[in-house]
Amino acid sequence: MDKRLVFDTIPERFDKWRIRYSRELFDAIIEKCGLAQGKRCLEIGPGTGQATDFALDTGCDYTAIELGEHLAAKMCEKYSSRPNFTIINADFEKYDFEPQSFDVVYSAATIQWIDQDIAYRKVFDILRPGGYLAMFFLYGDYKTPCPELFDRIQKVYDAYFVTDQPYTQKFDYKAGADYGFEYLGETHFHNTRTYTADEYIEYIKTHSTHITINEKYRDRFFGGIHEAVESFGGITFNDTYPLHLYRRPL
Repeated sequence: MDKRLVFDTIPERFDKWRIRYSRELFDAIIEKCGLAQGKRCLEIGPGTGQATDFALDTGCDYTAIELGEHLAAKMCEKYSSRPNFTIINADFEKYDFEPQSFDVVYSAATIQWIDQDIAYRKVFDILRPGGYLAMFFLYGDYKTPCPELFDRIQKVYDAYFVTDQPYTQKFDYKAGADYGFEYLGETHFHNTRTYTADEYIEYIKTHSTHITINEKYRDRFFGGIHEAVESFGGITFNDTYPLHLYRRPL
């Protein structure tokens, strides 16, 4: 299976359990990129809409391109009644966009699945002069809130985490200037979330490497994680959302 399609196997779980980022991050994108009615916006790989509502709510002309057939169907189910919503079920790397057709292009932890050279060059080509590229993702820290639980979980990973499709993607979020972009900087936003043991298992089952964990180790891995989290009464994350912002020069 194409690694990029692994999330397409769990659209309902993906929709329920993936994180939604923060309102402050979305407000920063709206303000800094001037996202509003009359602007054309493209979201790369929206999943099931974890970072979609804020853009639609601005009244902009929103388009998403989603590789996964089932994820795209879920997007249609949720948003097809919105008059400013359009989705393309296709591969961003291969799709033929009209040059200089968008004011804003953004990605929530998806662009890293695309070849870096293709991603930056193609986004530069489809942005209008003065247009913006916004890229953000999640860094979740559960070690700081409880180092003992972190160590316990790491022992489970060391013993049973064997995945059939390891995560090998490499993407430099600070390389855009090499492709002609003006780098506007990196801003961090923060949040905290807590899960019960049952909830945490549902959440990590949406991770690409955990979806494809070797069947031989699956029960022992998830069982060990569940036991560890339950013994500590839950698990808490201190989340950081780095936002990298670029502008195509006028």
